[in-house]
Amino acid sequence: MAPRLWIMTTFSGANINPLHRQRVKGREIVVTEESRLHLVWIHNRIFVKPLPQYLLSQAFWKTFLEEGSDRAGYRQSPLCKAATGFLRTYRYLIQHESDFHIAQQDHLRLVPKDTDWPSFCRFIAELGHIDDAAVSKRYCYGELRLTRLNFYAPLLLRKFHFEQVHGQYGDFFGRLYGPILFAFAVVSTILNAMQVALAADQLEASHWEAVWHVSRYFSIFSLVGAAVISSWFISLWLWIFLDEWIYTVRRKLEKKREAQGTSC
Repeated sequence: MAPRLWIMTTFSGANINPLHRQRVKGREIVVTEESRLHLVWIHNRIFVKPLPQYLLSQAFWKTFLEEGSDRAGYRQSPLCKAATGFLRTYRYLIQHESDFHIAQQDHLRLVPKDTDWPSFCRFIAELGHIDDAAVSKRYCYGELRLTRLNFYAPLLLRKFHFEQVHGQYGDFFGRLYGPILFAFAVVSTILNAMQVALAADQLEASHWEAVWHVSRYFSIFSLVGAAVISSWFISLWLWIFLDEWIYTVRRKLEKKREAQGTSC
C-alpha cells in the first residue's frame, strides 16, 4: 500500500504533529508495538510505537549504517530503510522539551527513561540530513488516517479493513446511526409535506381558504427546504472530497517535479 499512500495523506514525511500538538488536538496517545500502526490515528486517538533503546545507540548506527554501508547492498536493505525512517519520525514527534517530557511519562515510555533531553537533542540533530531516498516508502509520509486506510483497504489490500478497531457489534453499527437517521428525517419531512398538500386540497373544497393557503405554502416550503438541506450536505461532502483530491494530486506533481529537478 505504501506506493499509493499519496491518495490518503499529504506527500511529506514531515506531516507529523509533535506530541504537545497531539494533546492540543484532543488526541489520546496510544502505545503500540506494531510498526504498521505507528502514526495511524482515528478520531481522538493516535498510535505511536516506542523508540527502542538500541536505536539511540551511536555504536549501533556506526556499526550497522556507517561501517555496514561498505557491505554490498546492506545500506539499501528494506530493514535499514525502515529503521532509519522510523527514527526520523521522532525528529518531528519530539521537537520541544515539553514533547520530551510527554514521551517519558510512565504510562507511555516512548523514549527510554535513562535518556536526558540534552543528549536526545544532540542525537536527533544528527538526523537532519536524512531525506526520503534513505527511508522506506511508508516513512515518506507522516500521519495516516485509519478511516481512509480502512476505506481503501478492499481496493489496495484485498482485505475488508486495514485495522479493525470496533470489537462490538454496537460500536460497528453505531457509525451508521447518524446517516440513517438523517435520511429517515428527510424522507419523513417530504412525506409529511406531501400529505399536508393533499389534505389542503380537501380544505379548499370546504371553503377554508386561509387554512388552505397556509397548508399549501407550508408544505411547499417544507419540500423545498428538505431538498435544499440535502443538496447542501451532498455538495459540502463533494467539495471536501474534491478539494482533498486536488490538493493531493498537486502535491504529487510537485514532488515529481522536485525529483526530476534534483536528478537533472
